[in-house]
Amino acid sequence: MSTNNSMITPDSVSSVEPVVEEVAGVQAAEKSDVLLEVKNLKKSFVVGTSFFGKPTKYLRAVDDVSFTLKRGKTIGIVGESGCGKTTMGRTILKLHDVTGGRIIFDGEDITDYTRAQMRALRQRMQIIFQDPYSSLSPRMNVGEIIGEAVKVHGIVPAHEQKKYIQDIMQKCGLQSHFYDRYPHEFSGGQRQRICIARAIALKPELIICDEPVSALDVSIQAQIINLLKDMQKEMNIAYVFISHDLSVVEHISDEVGVMYLGNMVEKGPKDRIFANPLHPYTQALFSAIPVPDPETKMQRRILKGDIPSPSNPPSGCKFHTRCERCMEICKTKVPTVREVEPEHFVACHLYNEDENEG
Repeated sequence: MSTNNSMITPDSVSSVEPVVEEVAGVQAAEKSDVLLEVKNLKKSFVVGTSFFGKPTKYLRAVDDVSFTLKRGKTIGIVGESGCGKTTMGRTILKLHDVTGGRIIFDGEDITDYTRAQMRALRQRMQIIFQDPYSSLSPRMNVGEIIGEAVKVHGIVPAHEQKKYIQDIMQKCGLQSHFYDRYPHEFSGGQRQRICIARAIALKPELIICDEPVSALDVSIQAQIINLLKDMQKEMNIAYVFISHDLSVVEHISDEVGVMYLGNMVEKGPKDRIFANPLHPYTQALFSAIPVPDPETKMQRRILKGDIPSPSNPPSGCKFHTRCERCMEICKTKVPTVREVEPEHFVACHLYNEDENEG
């Protein structure tokens, strides 16, 4: 028999181990960094057809939106009603089919996933709906509402489900004896806590929060926001927090994206966005934030006109019909997204000097 001279010695093993550990560490770091990537996402709905049923008119609810979200972080999405915030959130979860662009979740491109493929991911991706009254089944008690998905996904063995659900309820500020009660027996804030408990019971990595506090009183809003932050810290959950309440977004978000008529017109770290809003639309939104000082004079920027129809948007920059700083180029050319300062992006011709010169 021939012997192999390239034998593995203890010294060679010890020299290889650090390299393997280093590679594994790099891979783990890469995996744990970005949880969600949205690339040029588009979602359109057919609003007009021909005599033969062929689509002739589309409503572009989400039009070329891109952002990334790291694990355990929150991106706040703000904008007027009808700007596409909710549609974007539901499209990310594949509750709507994707018209264009890519959705990458934990390194996997899920854009073309079937319903069967998405079913395996539902445990890791959850949503908290805006209306706590209509999002809970009146025919199911609290234990059944929270435990339904726990049972389907096999989160815990059957004999441990009740205790597990009651533990989740207590984390969300719900007493364990609420287990057998029905939604109509609770207040709005308690119902929203049930919705949150239903979402976190599956131990998700991502939760789309679709205006979860807009229907609640201010004092209850603070409780729900603090609960979400506590759950994020404890379970390392990433949030896409959709809201039109800028003070709430400032409190909970790490990054902020501003949407107008389906487009992301400005995006960046929360501190930079609130300290130095660049897009005229963002400046108008932020000028409406009340200042708790009666002696401070507000410099409001009132937007003129109504938001245009997404089915017939203006040419060029969609905001030019309401912008006080509108230029000729704004009426014909779509602005490109530019990084004006580190990690602070804006889509506005005011900051595209090269295009303006051309």
